[in-house]
Amino acid sequence: MRVNRDILSQMKEHFERISAKVSALQESIQKIIKGKPEVVELTIVTLLAGGHLLIEDVPGVGKTTLAHALARSFDCEFRRIQFTSDLLPSDLTGISMYNQASGKFEFHRGPLFSNIVLADEINRATPKTQSALLEAMSEGNVSTEDRTLPLPEPFIVVATQNPIEHVGTNPLPESQMDRFLIKTNMGYPAEADEKEILRSGIGYSSAHQLKPAITTEEILEARAFSSRVRIEEVLLDYLMNLVTATRNSRHLSLGVSTRGAGALYRSAQALAIVRGREYCDLDDIKSLALKVFPHRVLVSPDYSSPYRQGEDAREIIHDLLNSVEVPV
Repeated sequence: MRVNRDILSQMKEHFERISAKVSALQESIQKIIKGKPEVVELTIVTLLAGGHLLIEDVPGVGKTTLAHALARSFDCEFRRIQFTSDLLPSDLTGISMYNQASGKFEFHRGPLFSNIVLADEINRATPKTQSALLEAMSEGNVSTEDRTLPLPEPFIVVATQNPIEHVGTNPLPESQMDRFLIKTNMGYPAEADEKEILRSGIGYSSAHQLKPAITTEEILEARAFSSRVRIEEVLLDYLMNLVTATRNSRHLSLGVSTRGAGALYRSAQALAIVRGREYCDLDDIKSLALKVFPHRVLVSPDYSSPYRQGEDAREIIHDLLNSVEVPV
């Protein structure tokens, strides 16, 4: 019995230490990103779940600043890639160059070989360049010539995109959209928060003032711990009922895949850690379903929507959340 108590005590101390570090990371980012606690929370969830984040919104609301604040808040290598129409796949992965001194070709690694990669305005690049991210995001490595090179751990792509109706944008293919764990938006700040931003002059360069609140090793430790967070069988049944509902909905021509179900499962585990718990609850799953599912489904062509373009899938998922029986 004494041994069991000692083990439980050690596990509790381990969790408290991880929880404190994650809270410190959250507080660090919120020094720069004012009035957006949900977006900051989702960013950390994506990091702990080992996924990638897509932020869609109009220019100037802090998408790039969020990624920079995340990078400065923990000890890692950060690269920003400005996606443009003339960006080539090799600009991401790297290129082999001939070294006259050695008489050999040497591979020069591209910006993808970083812990945090900010893919800024990803939908301004051509589909060919967008697809160059696919292997890196899904496999964690880059294939070039006759070699496959691993990417560093942790590795997270934070991609920003402008709404598709903006001029000069290309929609991301479904296969790449499915590689993003979470899709969200920033939105305009509340008036009080915006006043504070204006008074203090907070912007992209402000993130340089941040000091690392957590190390790379601690991020990996927190990620491993989150994968062991408890999800009761009744909650797993509810999650699967949601997935099945998307596949049976007459409003959707494509429901959530097994990868999508796994994304919600891992996200819920990570959210529990961020919220200071060693177990998931119903709200973790319900709140994240609206961030994990909509970009993975296809709306039926004959679906008549009262909402503005781009919100159809989210509203359908919202309706399904209200229709699927909640466990008691």
